[in-house]
Parts: sequence; C-alpha cells; structure tokens
Amino acid sequence: MSEPENSPSADEIVVVEAIGPSLTLIPAAATIVLGSLALFMVGVMPVLLGTLAETGRLSAAGIGQCATLESLAMGLCAGLCGAFLKTRHIRWIAAGASLALAALDFGSMSASGAGVLTLRTLAGFPEGILLWITVGMIARTEVPERWAGVYWTSLVSGQLLMALSFVYIIPHFGSEGGFAALGLTALLGLGAAPLAPNFYADLAVNPDESGAPPLRGWWALFATLLFTAASGAVFVYLQPMSHEAGLSADVARTSLWVSLAAQVAGGFLATALAGRIHWFTVFCLSTILFISGWFTLMNHPPAWLFIAANGWIGLVIVLIGPFLVPMTIEADPSRRTAMQSGATQLLAGALGPALASLIVSDADVSGAVWLGTALILSGLVLMGALHVTALRARRKLLAA
Repeated sequence: MSEPENSPSADEIVVVEAIGPSLTLIPAAATIVLGSLALFMVGVMPVLLGTLAETGRLSAAGIGQCATLESLAMGLCAGLCGAFLKTRHIRWIAAGASLALAALDFGSMSASGAGVLTLRTLAGFPEGILLWITVGMIARTEVPERWAGVYWTSLVSGQLLMALSFVYIIPHFGSEGGFAALGLTALLGLGAAPLAPNFYADLAVNPDESGAPPLRGWWALFATLLFTAASGAVFVYLQPMSHEAGLSADVARTSLWVSLAAQVAGGFLATALAGRIHWFTVFCLSTILFISGWFTLMNHPPAWLFIAANGWIGLVIVLIGPFLVPMTIEADPSRRTAMQSGATQLLAGALGPALASLIVSDADVSGAVWLGTALILSGLVLMGALHVTALRARRKLLAA
C-alpha cells in the first residue's frame, strides 16, 4: 500500500479537488464505501438493541446508553482525527479500522449488559476513523455538497438494504445474526481500503495555529450542533407520538420505512441541487418543512397524514446534511472546520435525544417538538449571522 503519485488524466477525473490532487472514480467510490460502512450500525441500531432488550441481554435504559456511547465515541474519534492526525497511509489506516470494527461486531454477538456497552463504545472508534477518511475527501472538493450528497445517498441506501435484510435475519437468527451481518459487512472495508487514495493534501494552517478550527469555525460547528440536534430530539419520539394520536404501532413502523425511502430521495435531491442553490436557502426551506412536519405529528393527525409528515421530514433530514459542509467552508475557508462537521453531527445525534428526555413524560412527549423548534431556529439564526458577516467581509475585500 505505497503512496501513489495521483496524476490522473483529465478524462479520468471524477472528483475535482480544491485542495490536493483530483481523484478518479475507483478511489472516490472506495472512499464513499468506507464512510458508509462506518454508519451502517446507526440505521439498524433500534432493531438490534431492541432485540437485545427483548431477550433480557440489555435493559431499557441500556438501549439509550448504548446508542449515546457509540455515537459519542464515533464523533470524538472523528473530531480528534480531523484536528490532529496527518492524512497519510490512509489505506493501512482504513484496513486496520475495518478489521477492528468487524472484530468488535463479531464480539458483540454473545455480549450482554455491560459487555454490550463496552464493545459498542469501542466500536465507535474505528467507525469514527472510517468517517474521518470520507469527510477528508469531501472537505477538499470544489463542490463539497455534491459529494456529500453522493455519500448520504449511498449511506442511506445501504442502511435501507441492511434494515430490509434484518426483516429475515432477526426472526431467524436473533441479535447474533444481526451483529454477524454487520461484521461481515465491515470486512468489505478490507476490499475498499487498497482502492482508496493513500494520502490527502494538507489543509492550510498558519505557523502560529494548530489544526483546530478558528473562532468563526467553532461558531459554525455550534450552529451545526443546534440545527442537527433538533431532528434527533423529535424523531426519537416517533412511536409515542403515534400512540398519543391514537394510531397503531403498525402506522409507526410504516412511517419509519417511508422516512427511510424519503431519505434516499433526499440524498439524490441534494446531489442534483449541489452547486445550483445556496446552502442558506436550503436551510431556510428545510426549517419550514421540519417545523410544519413536527407540529403535524404533535396534533394527532390521521394515519395517512402522520405517514406523509414523516416522509417530508425524512426528505429534509438527508437534504440538509450535504449543505452543512459549504456552510462551514464559508465560515472557515481553510476547511479545517469542515473536517469536524461529521463529528459534530454525530454528537448532535446524542445531544438531541438527551435534551428531549429531560422535558417529556410518559403521558406527553409534545415537549420534544417545542425543543426541536427552539433548537433549529437558534441554529438557523446563528447560520444567518455567520453568512451575513461573511458577505460583508467579502464585499470589503472586493472594495479594497
């Protein structure tokens, strides 16, 4: 796995890099695969952890603890790699992370209680490394939202296929079969690793700076945290909201499938819109769709409207993801902040449900909707302030 020269001809180039060498189709596709493998567990986590709880191998509280710990470990690892790890010998790093993830998935097959929490927390670290590799490529491209859209589409499509396979695997093989399927999937990373680029060009860092984001970058990450934590705060209470509306569990399950299918469509839409629409326009429109969908769910709608609302919420959940990258790049053109975007979204996935759990009750979960609304509006206002100040700075520079 030696370091390549990376000098493709113009007609072979697929990813045009703003920083560093451009990539051809196979290295770009391999990088997308590695990042997708990192998050397959997220798509089936409710089913797997729920099955463990049903068989007495994990408590109800353990479900939330396990999901939070794995997400926190993944986000922490991806963030630290982005700030401090040199992007060299990527193929060896990817192969090692894939092998470690597979071993931890296979080890989870027989675990219970504290063992599950420990193994899934440890699994978050190789998952974070694989995510860092993919984010590293996306952050260096000329149109990052387009490649983020390709990534999100591939990821959600893979999660959907994995979830569909679990319809057969879980009833026949239980959670052991589910973790075995994840382990076998993680081994695909050993095939993708030798095809990935072996290095990325270094991001711009002044001699007196570290690899961490500048102040405006931290504000952009805080806006990302607020905005993306909002959807997690509401989505986790989908089934209780269906019960409060007098709807059956079947309606909630149907809503989940519709949401996943809509997320795939959202990934395709983001890819198509990349470079054609400004990120702030996307966030303004998405905020309207989010809030209208959440209040529809909260106000006891009929089954068809409940399912439809989950559809348009699912669409914008994935639509906004790719446009978070150009938002951070506008705030910090060095792209060091963009390297932390994926980690921040993972942390938001843990923060949203944690905050919502403090203000809901068994009889009423509507507080999650009010919390989600406050979070998303706060994030949008902060994004708007960053955008306005960036425009002013650009105009001053042009006028000078």
